[in-house]
Amino acid sequence: MRAMAAVVTVLLLTSGGCVLIPGSCYRYIGITARQAVIGELVLRGYASWYGEAFHGRRTASGEIYDMNGLSCAHRTLPFGTVLVVTNISNGRSVTVRVNDRGPFVSGRIADLSRGAASRLDMVESGIALVELKVVNQ
Repeated sequence: MRAMAAVVTVLLLTSGGCVLIPGSCYRYIGITARQAVIGELVLRGYASWYGEAFHGRRTASGEIYDMNGLSCAHRTLPFGTVLVVTNISNGRSVTVRVNDRGPFVSGRIADLSRGAASRLDMVESGIALVELKVVNQ
């Protein structure tokens, strides 16, 4: 039974399904560190934010997470990668640095700190269609 649960978990985490938002379906496309540094990388998809439950805890990079800071989690981009994140619906942008891994919800391309989400005016909605542009490695 445990083996079956493990197989199902792995399949769910690696299948890259669609976000359930009416009229839209964006698949997560994994980006490796090598792909990120070749040319100009721009990704478009859904981002969410995370806050209090992780505030003050260590991120995957070893830093202490500050929910009011300007950082994000990405599945594959190297720690320290600087991104400009633009909310497609309102044109607001913020510069963040990758310091954690995630998101672990299918169909999302980034988890932003609450501070970054606030600047993008997406705290209340919790999710937004965004564009991520790598600006520094």
